[in-house]
Amino acid sequence: MAGQEAGASAHKDPSQLRQKQMLAEYFTRLAQAPETGGRCAYTFVPGNLTELLLSFDVLPVLPEINALQSGMRGKSRDYIALAEKLGHSEDVCTYVKCDIGMLKSGNIGPTGQRIPAPSLLLLSYTGCFTFVKWFELLREQYRCPAVMLHVPYQGDGRITASMRSYVVDQLRKRVIPALEQVTGKAYDEERLRELLARSAAAENDFSWILEAAKNIPSPIDAYFGGVYYISPIFTAFRGTPEAVSYYRELRAEVEERLRLKKGPVTPKGELGRERYRVVVEGPPNWTSFWQFWEMFAEEGAVVVASSYTKVGGIYENGFRHDPSRPLESLAEYCMGCYTNLNLPTRTAMLARYLQEYRADGFLVNSVKSCDSFSAGQLLILREVENRTGKPGGFIESDLVDPRYFSAANVKNRLESYFQMIEQKRRREGIS
Repeated sequence: MAGQEAGASAHKDPSQLRQKQMLAEYFTRLAQAPETGGRCAYTFVPGNLTELLLSFDVLPVLPEINALQSGMRGKSRDYIALAEKLGHSEDVCTYVKCDIGMLKSGNIGPTGQRIPAPSLLLLSYTGCFTFVKWFELLREQYRCPAVMLHVPYQGDGRITASMRSYVVDQLRKRVIPALEQVTGKAYDEERLRELLARSAAAENDFSWILEAAKNIPSPIDAYFGGVYYISPIFTAFRGTPEAVSYYRELRAEVEERLRLKKGPVTPKGELGRERYRVVVEGPPNWTSFWQFWEMFAEEGAVVVASSYTKVGGIYENGFRHDPSRPLESLAEYCMGCYTNLNLPTRTAMLARYLQEYRADGFLVNSVKSCDSFSAGQLLILREVENRTGKPGGFIESDLVDPRYFSAANVKNRLESYFQMIEQKRRREGIS
């Protein structure tokens, strides 16, 4: 597949290589779990309870990550076709169909090893209704215990004390007892505190890394490069010594790039001149990820902030996992992911990014099958334009279905968009 070839030959910086190694080792641990007596829980990225799972020695498996990995490896087309042959509609989220197709094809992960069946299905975020239906399908296949943590939506743009208490009560009465039953271990709050303390340390460095893009030139790409930066903290490593080390080393790497006034590393090597700074809303396309990134790099465009890197948690407002309030802290994390925010809050956040990161414009990548992101995006686009005076652009693709990525169409729209920025600069007398 072209996507595989591009990915294999793409230039990668040290943090990308280390992240890839961390994930490979983790998938090996998962594959060996049936022999070592390990257990795993299937859960999702937004609002996940990684620290709580690890305190019970349960390994998290994230179906969205499996699906996007399949997309990047050129496997998703066949998996989706198999799911549709089994009766799943073309309009169903392609993550779901890819995951079902992967399951029916042996559940082979990115390292070529089998991902074990879950001991528990843990749905800890319900802002996306598709997640609920997805886990109903998995429960039918695996016949294992399932527990749902109902997370209130931030309809009024804030977390109230009653919302927090509601989630904590469910953690105590539903989630923790389910983990105790599956593992035969008692809840150990002191161990959870240790994990949360490490999470907070990693989160401090992670937040600094993303905000380094406020510099000109930006030393990072906060969308394409950000995919690598968010992976350890939003998936299976938060709370671990490996996460603390990864973000400490990544921060040092970014600090050095800042010192040398270097831009980000792109698939074709270091970006020469930073010509455009943009904020992007929506997930990337995974089946043509490298080609998609190269379209930006060829124009000298750097994504300095993105909503996608906040899908598993927002840290710039000061949130950190707090070991002194373990369950309350987990509850706040669950409610604080980007897709659990209302549209006015998302709009204000994106408009603020354009100002704080000194961006030239705002781009929406509207994903066909992801309603959690795509609903309301045109409204957000127009409102951000009105508030900031910065030009907005709109492109369309999909998560992991290659049928909905038209390289020529996306490239034409991007070129037209950057030309629009140039014209605006000339009108305003900006070089």
